[in-house]
Amino acid sequence: MEGDVFSGFGDRHNMDGKLLQNFQKSFVDVQDILDQNRLLINEINQNHESKQPDNLGRNVGLIKELNNNIRRVASLYGDLSHSFARSMDASSEGESSGTLKSDGKANQKRFRSG
Repeated sequence: MEGDVFSGFGDRHNMDGKLLQNFQKSFVDVQDILDQNRLLINEINQNHESKQPDNLGRNVGLIKELNNNIRRVASLYGDLSHSFARSMDASSEGESSGTLKSDGKANQKRFRSG
């Protein structure tokens, strides 16, 4: 009987593990992009200070790369937000649908709006 009550736990644990792995990967990707941006900004500043036409011209490409990186970071954070919201929705659906506790009694959570 207890196996039936807790049978969904393993699936939930695996889902949480995958979600956590995706979060960690996304945060590592974001950090890599931010590190690259720091290098780009340093190079842009050096080129600007040099006032050399070739360096100033190179800044156009560097600034475009910087802007693309910022878009990628925003997209990664958007994906993270969407994944987290889906996870929370799935979690709250499971909690509000009513589950059996190990003693066989119904466990139903109710949420107040407000």
